[in-house]
Amino acid sequence: MNAGLIDLIGSAAAVLTTASFIPQAWHSFKTRDVSGISLGMYSVFTVGVALWLVYGILLLAWPLIIANSITLALAATILGMKLRFG
Repeated sequence: MNAGLIDLIGSAAAVLTTASFIPQAWHSFKTRDVSGISLGMYSVFTVGVALWLVYGILLLAWPLIIANSITLALAATILGMKLRFG
């Protein structure tokens, strides 16, 4: 498969999965209501995203690095809010 097409697919996946996270993050920031968020799920999710980021860094895969950096920042913030306000 063409390397440009592979990068395009990876970039599209990164944009879509990261963008899908924004409404939840915005709602949580705005309302500080994290009662509907599972602490266990967000803890595991945040660690998983951190590992995806490390994996992307090791591969020098920029779509993975950029998307997981943004998602990790959002997830960690929401997890912090859950621990503080939850």
